[in-house]
Amino acid sequence: MKHSSEEFARIAEQGTVLRCQVGSGVHGLSLDGQNDRDEMGVCVEPPEYVIGLRAFEQYIHHSRPEHTRSGPGDLDLTVYSLRKWTRLALDGNPTVLLPLFVPEHEIVTLAPVGRDLRANAHRFLSRRAGERFLGYLRAQRDRMAGIRGGKHTNRPELVEQHGFDTKYAYHMVRLGLQGVELLETGDITLPMPEPDRGWLLALRRGEHSRDEALSRAEDLEKRLEELCRTSHLPEAPDSGWADRWLVRSYHQVWNES
Repeated sequence: MKHSSEEFARIAEQGTVLRCQVGSGVHGLSLDGQNDRDEMGVCVEPPEYVIGLRAFEQYIHHSRPEHTRSGPGDLDLTVYSLRKWTRLALDGNPTVLLPLFVPEHEIVTLAPVGRDLRANAHRFLSRRAGERFLGYLRAQRDRMAGIRGGKHTNRPELVEQHGFDTKYAYHMVRLGLQGVELLETGDITLPMPEPDRGWLLALRRGEHSRDEALSRAEDLEKRLEELCRTSHLPEAPDSGWADRWLVRSYHQVWNES
């Protein structure tokens, strides 16, 4: 069944239980005047989209015109259904895990179900997440090094200015740093603490070389490989708890509606 974007927007807005910033600002890695705003939300869709023939997995909104790059002040918002978000989080998707760790002042919407979700962050964490961080880091490093094909930049102005895409490079290193922290501590500190924050901002400004970024990413990749074997986190997340929690949470929201 086809559905209009207006219908999905309504579902996302009315059902949101958690919404927060997930872009450079929440990491403490914004450059003045150069950043859009990336937000992620989680919503509980109506019963007919879960047990009927309709389906809702996510709603995406861009404040800028279609097929144009984000610029300063633009908003990019993705709102996942609670079920889809939970599947991705249990699988250890690095970006999807961020709402579990953002500080409260970065939260736009927080309903009781969203608060309960954040209180049970540890249920979603496992060495499986480390493997996802490692996979993304390895792919990004290989692309930047020219070992693997695929597009690794859409920012020719940065390549012209610095000789390489410094934004891509800093995202690559940030991913490795946060993956290591997660597997070592079970947490992701946001905004990113010093001295790593200063180093990444310098990289974004072009004050570190491409080779320095690749070398740091390689070191982080080796550390992640080790932590995927030795971390204190469980081998797999608590999927049984997540399944029971989903059923309970959907019933709770639907009954309140």
